[in-house]
Amino acid sequence: MIRGVDIVKGTCLLQKGQPFLVVEREFHTPGKGTAIARVKMKSIKDGSVLSMTIPTQQEVEDAEVDVRTCQYQYGDDDAYHFMDNESYEQYEVPVDGMEDKKRYLQAESSYELTIWEDKVIDIKIPYKVVFTVAESENYVRGDTVSGATKPVVTETGLTVRVPLFIKQNERILVNTETNEYVERVNN
Repeated sequence: MIRGVDIVKGTCLLQKGQPFLVVEREFHTPGKGTAIARVKMKSIKDGSVLSMTIPTQQEVEDAEVDVRTCQYQYGDDDAYHFMDNESYEQYEVPVDGMEDKKRYLQAESSYELTIWEDKVIDIKIPYKVVFTVAESENYVRGDTVSGATKPVVTETGLTVRVPLFIKQNERILVNTETNEYVERVNN
């Protein structure tokens, strides 16, 4: 059992006898009464979406999941391939339902896999990730007003808006929740 206040994005809850992955969570404190958590969940089995309002002190049933740190090996049209960092066990994660993860996965980087009943149900992407700029157009200084940005493409195919001074092959830190540039990373 887990209290409403402890529910975070990525938590796995049991509803209607099946596991639901929390994809959005928002706390709301009304003028009167107790605080509530507004939760949007996605079914792991069929992809249906369920929204709930849970008082922060109420307990709900959480699914027993296993979290393993695994190294991303490669991806193909059908699956992402991972290897457990401790047991060297191989995991093949179907692309279906996880297409949005593709642009954040980098070969030989480690990610946490959430496993329920021997099936990978989620790949946890870190909050901030370092990418290398693969494609960038050159802009001449003075072309625009201050604070101007340009789109660049990373080695994984992710498009990010960055300041004009960022060039090809430079490394940048990106917020993976908003796809926003954070800072340039020096090697």
